[in-house]
Amino acid sequence: MKQKTTSSKTSILKSIGPGFLLAGAAIGVSHLVQATRAGADYGFILIWVLIVACISKYPFLEFGPRFAAGTGNHLITGYKKLGKFPYWIYIFITVGSMFIIQAAVTIVTAGLAERLFNFGWSPFLWSGIILISCIALLLIGKYPGLDKSMKVIVTILTFATLAAVIMALGAGTATDAVTTEPPSLWTTASLGFIIAFMGWMPIPLDASVWHSIWTKEKAVQNKQKISVKGAFADFNVGYISAAFIGLLFFLLGVLVMFGSGTSFSSNSVEFSSQLVELYGKTLGEWSKPLISVAAFITMLSTVLTVTDAYPRVISELKNPEKDKPEDKKEKWKIYRVSIFTIPILSLSILFFLSGSFTILVDFAAGLSFLSAPFLAWFNYKLVTGKQMPEKQRPGKNYRIFSLTCFGLLVVFNLVYLYYTFLA
Repeated sequence: MKQKTTSSKTSILKSIGPGFLLAGAAIGVSHLVQATRAGADYGFILIWVLIVACISKYPFLEFGPRFAAGTGNHLITGYKKLGKFPYWIYIFITVGSMFIIQAAVTIVTAGLAERLFNFGWSPFLWSGIILISCIALLLIGKYPGLDKSMKVIVTILTFATLAAVIMALGAGTATDAVTTEPPSLWTTASLGFIIAFMGWMPIPLDASVWHSIWTKEKAVQNKQKISVKGAFADFNVGYISAAFIGLLFFLLGVLVMFGSGTSFSSNSVEFSSQLVELYGKTLGEWSKPLISVAAFITMLSTVLTVTDAYPRVISELKNPEKDKPEDKKEKWKIYRVSIFTIPILSLSILFFLSGSFTILVDFAAGLSFLSAPFLAWFNYKLVTGKQMPEKQRPGKNYRIFSLTCFGLLVVFNLVYLYYTFLA
């Protein structure tokens, strides 16, 4: 019995990895900008929004690694077997957003890199350097390199951000945050921000597909099947880390920026600079490097995981169910081509369409947000359907919880549509 327990614990520990990749992908603009801005503009009053957002997406993101562990396939294979509609809807969502999302997270990271290192380089030059570095790491280190890198990055980010929050608490700003009157939530602008905040915290639901692919790849690296229990533990490590760091950035916004009287920029890079500056005013100039590093690592983790995720998805779209050695070689070739093609096209967007970039980002964000109920339902159907072994399917209570969360996502979308097109 003791040997089985040890073996089970070892198996679960060996499963840990894809969850850190999910956390790295999640901890980006949604955390650094949206979570911080929620605290900066509204104080503690919006903490419930962050909690509800994380809870409502939990089951559908968890279904990704669950399906991969239970069936040995990733979600793209499941979508294709489920029917043409789920499969092509996912392709439309991916192709419609991947270049813009890659460009958006890269340019924000580039701005923060210049803010941190002050080399006098342009955002476009920094974008190229960052993408080349990520591509080199992924092609040389492959999945093991990505796996190890993200464990280090997420760990450093957690401690750096936690240290920043503790110092802000030590500065005695919490009392001011509690006593300052927050703005009204019942305005068009406030309700619109709340819906957007809920939609992007901690990550769009199409990341469940990425996680299922990473889980399958982890099993290949370990040369053994990952158990559903191990995949569940791994998911919780990553998801709880992403939610916790989101809470930390929210608290930074409350403690450092709320009630400061500053008019905050809607531009992600400028907003990040304002955060750094206000932090310096609150705690002293010595604190600026800490928050600068935390902000830069936040975005670098997103660029690294996104640079890996989209080529993996593209490599699986043609024949997701085929897994023979010759199929793997073909998929690796597609991955190598895609890992250059997607960043190059993303840089082209930054270079030629910078004037329309905000419109493109809004389109990609709206597409990801509006697709959430569709992907949630597809994922639910997969883990409760015939493709999933009966023993690995969620229990009755978890199904009820999942359907309740699905209802919330539908409501969020209806409110979003109303305030976008009718209000």
